[in-house]
Amino acid sequence: MTGRAMTGRTGTGASFTAAVSAITDAFGDPTRRSIYLFVRDRGGDHGVTTSAVADEVGIHPNVARHHLDKLAAGGYLEVQTGKVAGGGAGRPSKRYLAVADAITEFPVRSDDLVLSLLGRALTRLSPADAEAMAEEVGAEYGRAMAVGLQGDALDAGHRSLRSAIQAVADALTAHGFAAHAESRNNELRIINDHCPFGDVALEHPVICAVDRGMVRGMLSELTDGDLDVTTESSFAAGDTFCTTAV
Repeated sequence: MTGRAMTGRTGTGASFTAAVSAITDAFGDPTRRSIYLFVRDRGGDHGVTTSAVADEVGIHPNVARHHLDKLAAGGYLEVQTGKVAGGGAGRPSKRYLAVADAITEFPVRSDDLVLSLLGRALTRLSPADAEAMAEEVGAEYGRAMAVGLQGDALDAGHRSLRSAIQAVADALTAHGFAAHAESRNNELRIINDHCPFGDVALEHPVICAVDRGMVRGMLSELTDGDLDVTTESSFAAGDTFCTTAV
């Protein structure tokens, strides 16, 4: 490891731990690693735009922007705003360039191993028990996420179901789901355009129940009680997006 990753090796144990934590936070997500490598290898002198990254990696532009800004905040990407020759009229686009020698290798992603282990463990249970366990894990995490929301989010008497679902969609987006709320046929839904569980969910579709559990857990804290939450579609089932109906 060179550059930024090496600074902790010459300092105290605490500074080394902080350096490792910073790298893990920036590059722990496999999608973020792919984005960094794309910017580093293809960005050249002019960098790349959010839309170019979204197209390359196959994610929603909002998710791409989140990852790019995270990398920029860590000092691994440089942000430039301005028109490129031949770019035409309109607002100047924000472009991202890799910082020279910022990092050359990545740490092991322990969460990937944990998710894979969870998936394998769940396959040893009956399908019903595995799904129930995965959903409850998600629900517990969802309840904890709801407690962390700001403002009057926990005042169930003053928060409508529609506004609660919007708050859940926003929280899921912040966790990499690229979610948005939708109302159709008198039903409220949360649509996820991206799954942060990645290949693990494709290999072990039961993990999709974690997503459903997160929605149920957050809504149980934001509304008057436990609601009926169902999965209507998922990437793991071959659908183009994940849909959770309430």
